[in-house]
Amino acid sequence: EYCRGVMRDRMVPGIPKYKAYRSTEGLKEYIEGDLGGEYVVKADGLCGGKGVKVSGEHLKSVEEAMTFCEEIFAKGEAAVLEEKFVGEEFSLMSWCDGDTLAHMPPVQDHKRAWVGDTGPNTGGMGSYTCPGKDGLLPFMTQKDLEAAQGINVAMAKALKDENGGKGFKGVLYGAYICTKRGVGCIEFNARFGDPESLNLLALLKSDIVTLMEGVCKGTLTQEMVQMAPLASVVKYAVPFGYPDNPQKNAEIDVSAVDPESLFLASVDVVEGKLVELGSRTAAVVKTGKTVAAAEAACEEEIRKITGPVFHRPDIGTSAVLDKRVSHMQQVRKVRVGIVGSTRGSSLQP
Repeated sequence: EYCRGVMRDRMVPGIPKYKAYRSTEGLKEYIEGDLGGEYVVKADGLCGGKGVKVSGEHLKSVEEAMTFCEEIFAKGEAAVLEEKFVGEEFSLMSWCDGDTLAHMPPVQDHKRAWVGDTGPNTGGMGSYTCPGKDGLLPFMTQKDLEAAQGINVAMAKALKDENGGKGFKGVLYGAYICTKRGVGCIEFNARFGDPESLNLLALLKSDIVTLMEGVCKGTLTQEMVQMAPLASVVKYAVPFGYPDNPQKNAEIDVSAVDPESLFLASVDVVEGKLVELGSRTAAVVKTGKTVAAAEAACEEEIRKITGPVFHRPDIGTSAVLDKRVSHMQQVRKVRVGIVGSTRGSSLQP
């Protein structure tokens, strides 16, 4: 709610139609009227990436939306109702020294738990980046990237104005979506994204301490962020039953995994054994000249983790990337009316 309020008051682009509720009064009318039955419900608080439900996907009726909102209210939080953006999502993280932003390449996360983008939302099952100077994702245009970078810049300025001239210092993480109307903003975070930061830090050629000094001292420049022109793929191994009913305290074995590619997460050592605690267990990151090469290496490595865990083998595959491109082509497709012909008006793609 704070984020949307700042965007509205400071005229930051990319904002959806939205309204915050603390009770169900007027909620149904807003869903059916202003939002036309196409909406997203967000809990106004930290939910580990699992506090969002989308109409038509997680919420099959207005009644289900009302029930979800009541669950949010019972926790003492507000429910934010927003218009539903349709398109392909991506993340853009920028270093910020209070005035200047230095952008990193875009990343696409995979929120759904199961293969084919099905199942419940998670904190993120894995992500990928593309090679090249700008690292454009396959469904993006240069205009999309520049729009997202511009929104990050506008938000940083808005935060400075909002705080009496004291600018935000750190990593500004914007979650975006390409739509037929342009780039929409899903949310902001004042931190590195997970799993996206694993992709980006694996590609970062610059000295991270120098970057952090630039952030602290206000001497940041875009040239200070140098990235390897490679692709990267991250995949998470998670407990059986994750995210709704995850298995806990089960032993896993990661001894066969390349230690330079392995990042442990929700684990502990109990009586000399590595056990999973119920959330995302371990991530593997690999880079390559192409997404396909990085994906193949990542898949080979993550399969070496043994125990009651699963992962999404489709992340970074050509089948998923082709699906993203096809979906975005359909989203951008505009039907144009041609008038004045002797045969009357017609609609053509």
